[in-house]
Amino acid sequence: MLISSQTPPPTSDIEPDQAPIPDAHGLRVAIVSDAAPERNGVGTYYRDLAEHLKAAGAKIELISPRYRAGRWHGGLAMPMPGDPTQRFLIPRPQLIGRRLKRLDPNAIIIPTPGPYAILGLLFARRSQARLVVGFHTHFERLAALNHHWRLFGVLAQTYLNSCHRALFKASHLVLANSDEMLDVARSIGATHVGLMGTPIPKHFLDAPVSPLRPHIERVLFAGRLAPEKNLGAVIEAATVLPGLHFQIAGDGPLRDWVQQEAARLPNLEYVGWVRRQEIRPLIDRTDLLVLPSTIESFGTIALEAMARGRLVVVSSQCGILSWDQLNRALFQMRHDEALSSALMRVCAMDQGILERKAALGREAAREINDRNLRHWLSVLRDQDPQGIEQYEGH
Repeated sequence: MLISSQTPPPTSDIEPDQAPIPDAHGLRVAIVSDAAPERNGVGTYYRDLAEHLKAAGAKIELISPRYRAGRWHGGLAMPMPGDPTQRFLIPRPQLIGRRLKRLDPNAIIIPTPGPYAILGLLFARRSQARLVVGFHTHFERLAALNHHWRLFGVLAQTYLNSCHRALFKASHLVLANSDEMLDVARSIGATHVGLMGTPIPKHFLDAPVSPLRPHIERVLFAGRLAPEKNLGAVIEAATVLPGLHFQIAGDGPLRDWVQQEAARLPNLEYVGWVRRQEIRPLIDRTDLLVLPSTIESFGTIALEAMARGRLVVVSSQCGILSWDQLNRALFQMRHDEALSSALMRVCAMDQGILERKAALGREAAREINDRNLRHWLSVLRDQDPQGIEQYEGH
């Protein structure tokens, strides 16, 4: 149960979501992550967060694997069970230790259960740094969808749970990005938990937005090509709605199947893996983004599409819906409703309603981003030890 802050926030004529971003000079933060930037949602989250923290004046060290020109860097790369496009890396402890000592962080963020995380945990135990754990992925639910993970069975789950328990026990605070993930964190053993928002790349907010076309023509899915993303719903929608052009962007274990379906359907295009700097132009060229996932702790790509003034359709399983401010700007698939039916429903709406929905989404995305940055700065400086001041009553 979250405990209300003991000290009420100071009164001000400035609305909370319009308050200026605090100066972060003097704050030194190490982000120690097993997720490479750009290769999945967790990696993207902390690259974007690091960008905003640096802009506010903090000194940031992002310590994680790297993926460049088709090669992994940062340690011994081992295949990820069930997904040949991903790797987990075993780093050299001496190199990680030297980078942490050089920074001398007063706060450490660990968002993954893996070898990098364990090294960050060991350093945090020896130092006086504040340890914040980001909890983004419910691995047990993912394992239920993937038979490759089930082959590992007890071993994989025992490791993940043990790692999470160790991180949660040592942490000052565990942050998750939806109410459901908060409950999962508590069930694993977290006692001090709070809610976090999701950062958006600065250029998504700063670049001018192109208006919606008079009619919805282009539909985009972007993300990992994995079972939990419910890509079958996208394929079915492309089959039922030949008048719409569908694009699927990403990589993952279902890539070959997606390529086969794209070859079969004239209105379905497989874009392939898209580099981070190409995501914004891809979103800008579309009218509507879909995220029909059966498991989605948040749905960062949906927030990014909202930031670009695009329409977004999500399933009821997306954690982004637990944020009232964002929920109002989203179209939710109804219970047992096919994605194709949801798209037909949205396409039939008045253009004025769609334009207002898109404008509401962009405004909400900007406010959530600023609110999240102020929240992270407060948490990292130990000004909000329970991690709830910004998001209580979200």
